[in-house]
Amino acid sequence: MSELNLKIAMPKGRLFSQVLEVCSNTPLIGQDNNLSTLSRKLVQRVDETGNEFMLTKPVDVPAYVEHGAADLGFTGKDVIAEKERNIYEVFDLEIGKCSLVVAIPDKLKYENPEELPDNLRVATSYPNLTANYFNDLGIKVEVIQLGGSVELAPLVDLADIIVDITSTGTTLRKNNLKAIGTILDSSVRMIVNRMSYRTNSNLIDEIISGIKSNVGSN
Repeated sequence: MSELNLKIAMPKGRLFSQVLEVCSNTPLIGQDNNLSTLSRKLVQRVDETGNEFMLTKPVDVPAYVEHGAADLGFTGKDVIAEKERNIYEVFDLEIGKCSLVVAIPDKLKYENPEELPDNLRVATSYPNLTANYFNDLGIKVEVIQLGGSVELAPLVDLADIIVDITSTGTTLRKNNLKAIGTILDSSVRMIVNRMSYRTNSNLIDEIISGIKSNVGSN
C-alpha cells in the first residue's frame, strides 16, 4: 500500500462537515477541500494527497475500518463502545459531543437509574451498552432494539423507558421524557485499522498531529 493512498471512512449526516473542517490542511486532505461533493459520489479521491474517501453511516464506520475496507475513519465514541470492533481508537476530535442517557417518562418519579425496578422494557439503538449497564446495576430489564425514533417507544407503550443519545435534551423534553442517568459521554473519534497503522504509522501520526493542531486552534 502506498503511503499516499489511504482509504478513509467518513460519517454521513451532520458530522460530515465538522470532521471535514478539522481534517483540512493535514496530510489527509491537504488544501484541496473539494469533498463537499462526496455526498453525491459516495467515493472520492483527493488528488493532492492521493487519499480516497468513502461516505457511510457513522454506525458502519468501525466495520469498514476493522475489515480493512478503510485504513481509518471517524465516528462517535458511542458507536465504538457499542460495536466493540478490533481497531485502534487514536484521537478525540472533540466535536459531535453528546451523551447516552437513561430517560424515563415525566410521570415516573424515579431520580436515578439505581431506583428503577426489575422487568422494565427498555427501548434503545444501543442494546449491548444498555444490557451491560443494567447488568452492572443488578437490574433485570428487557432490551428492545430499535433503529431510530427511540423516544416514540414509551408514547405507544412499546417500552417503559429508553436509552438514547442526546446533546441538548430538546427531543426528550418534546416527548415528555427526562434523563435520569448517563451511561456514556461521546464525541467523534479517529479510528485506525491495526494493520494499516503498522504499515503507515508515520503518515498516520502526521495526520493525527495535523488534526490535533486544528482542534487546538478552534
